[in-house]
Amino acid sequence: MKRLATLLLSFLTLVFVSNCTTTRENATYQGAGLGAAVGAATGALLDDDNPWRGAVIGAAAGAVLGGGITEISKQASAQAASNQRPVVYSQDSTVIEATPLAYNQHTKCHKVRKRIWRDGRLVEDRIEEVCEGQKVTNTY
Repeated sequence: MKRLATLLLSFLTLVFVSNCTTTRENATYQGAGLGAAVGAATGALLDDDNPWRGAVIGAAAGAVLGGGITEISKQASAQAASNQRPVVYSQDSTVIEATPLAYNQHTKCHKVRKRIWRDGRLVEDRIEEVCEGQKVTNTY
């Protein structure tokens, strides 16, 4: 029971940290880092014989999955914005759907609705902006 409580507390802490604002340039690294942290905590808790071994294996697997899913999600949004039609990617039990919504001529940004399902359950539904250029100042 103590392990389950520790695992749940670790997971909730990481979920709250992951909701911090991110930029598109470093989102893949943040996804990999978050996946590594969750994987390390889970691996350490699940390997009774050698928690360090479990943490290392869990961190490696979590980094690959977290970074991969974040990169696929980012590409889905960019492709949906540029082609102006929905894009669906699937990897194992994760499905990512990006649907273009609107274009703002003033900011040159496309609004894209991104939904992510894991094991058939909707885990994320948000609207994000995909801009055509790089933001250098407070204005586009």
